[in-house]
Amino acid sequence: MNIHEYQAKQVLRRFGVSVPEGQVVATEAEALAVARDLGFPVVAKAQIHAGGRGKAGGVKICHNEQELCSFVNNILGKPLVTHQTGPGGRVVRKVLLEPPCPIARELYLGLTLDRARGWLTLMASAEGGVEIEEVAARSPEKILREPIDPAVGVQSFQARKLAFGLGLPKETVASFVALVHAVYRAYVDTDASLIEINPLVLTSDHRVVVLDAKMSFDDNGLFRHPELRELRDRHEEDPREVEASQHDLSYISLDGNIGCMVNGAGLAMATMDIIKLYGGAPANFLDVGGGATKERVSAAFKILLSDPKVKAVLVNIFGGIMKCDVIAEGVVAAAREVHLRVPLVVRLEGTNVELGKKILAESGLDIIPANDMADAGRKVVEAAQRAAA
Repeated sequence: MNIHEYQAKQVLRRFGVSVPEGQVVATEAEALAVARDLGFPVVAKAQIHAGGRGKAGGVKICHNEQELCSFVNNILGKPLVTHQTGPGGRVVRKVLLEPPCPIARELYLGLTLDRARGWLTLMASAEGGVEIEEVAARSPEKILREPIDPAVGVQSFQARKLAFGLGLPKETVASFVALVHAVYRAYVDTDASLIEINPLVLTSDHRVVVLDAKMSFDDNGLFRHPELRELRDRHEEDPREVEASQHDLSYISLDGNIGCMVNGAGLAMATMDIIKLYGGAPANFLDVGGGATKERVSAAFKILLSDPKVKAVLVNIFGGIMKCDVIAEGVVAAAREVHLRVPLVVRLEGTNVELGKKILAESGLDIIPANDMADAGRKVVEAAQRAAA
């Protein structure tokens, strides 16, 4: 789960991280009231779940009420397009107002899991204010990394090592070390999956301040953090992914045109691979799980077909705990309800497979049976190509 910048700063402030004293607004009247309280100039920042807002016109220093009203009215309720949003952009519903900060230097600090090693890893760079992906591609040697032993947690010597690597003045080293410890506590205590501070600024009066922050959380840990669940902004999420989560389905929207419904993450990955092998592109990752009911399967099928990009559908099920007849009943019920208008390829194997095939064959629906993975991949790609022609 992702949250907005202003929310990430609120979370980090709880752990002792120094952030600007800003307020979030949703109307022109609120913006004027907050700005008068803060005093001009103020920095106005559009709040969406995407980076690159500054380059896209989503951040502005406003020196008076006229500039602030113009910015707020021109951005609230309208899509902001950045390199991370796609061409449709994200609608801006809130703006964060903060006092300007006397910036001496801009740095980058991040904390995430190194999956190859299985340890959390601190990352830092002297090139703050720039997307870390750009730095990694252009000058990877400028990204400092410090792996954290999970048995002992982050150590002060590691934070000092990063501080010296960044060339911080000695007056700020202690503050930077304290910041690293606070960020680590925030990450672990909230079950985060990413904390990214970009830029982290050194001020002209030798303070270390978080000017922008991004936090993401492990969905599997949210049951421990009801206060974090309240920060979820469903406007920023794909409606199909939101709907899927309400049915305990794992759904991720992708860019292709072949809808996939599979049970088990490994089989889902293999299904997407076989589609790519035969020249197609999956439109989604959809795992109905091992113990789904007919109703969940039906809901999954309807979510899948609600994507207008989908030109063909592949149902690929290995029946273990999940019985093939249950899958077949759910698919037939959903296909009838939504008046299926795209080719449907079904490959079933496992428990009650013959009964499942019988249900599909007697349904009266135009279903293309597949004998194995390769046969299913080939047939669904051919069907999608015909439908798109």
